[in-house]
Amino acid sequence: MATKWVLDPTHSEVNFKARHLVISTVSGKFRKFDGTVETANENDFTSAKVDFTIDVASVDTNQEPRDEHLRSADFFDAGNYPTITFKSTSFEKGDDEDNEFVLIGDLTIRGITESIKLDVEFGGTTTDAYGNFKAGFEVSGKVSRKEFGLNWNAITEAGSVVVGDSIKFQISVQFIRQ
Repeated sequence: MATKWVLDPTHSEVNFKARHLVISTVSGKFRKFDGTVETANENDFTSAKVDFTIDVASVDTNQEPRDEHLRSADFFDAGNYPTITFKSTSFEKGDDEDNEFVLIGDLTIRGITESIKLDVEFGGTTTDAYGNFKAGFEVSGKVSRKEFGLNWNAITEAGSVVVGDSIKFQISVQFIRQ
């Protein structure tokens, strides 16, 4: 029997990291996001359908001027493209362990859609103290920001770029069975 799962936002987070000046990393997160998963049954996530949406305006790097710059047309252009979306095309078991999956899908940023591959670790299922049946996942991957039109950069006097191209992300999510 098909099972629908909805995101538990109070027990989930979306984090990212970007290289800064080539020598260090700046971390950030998105504070508002939503998602659903549909599975053939509650015990098998193989071939699950995943939909995920991030509110671009919720970007938080712990520095408001930088966050405003990220929301601007130089980067996300939140006024014209208020969301980042992901829609899966494949969710299959990985080669190594039973709790590892490979998630492939279409990521859309600034109206540009690219297929990406994500590594997923299935944490398992359990019932919480309120009787909600939950499933937990750790999702990781990286993308080239330039593939999505996030091209802004500057060169320092020493010749270093300000922002690296590769953006790594780590997403920890819990879903509640409906």
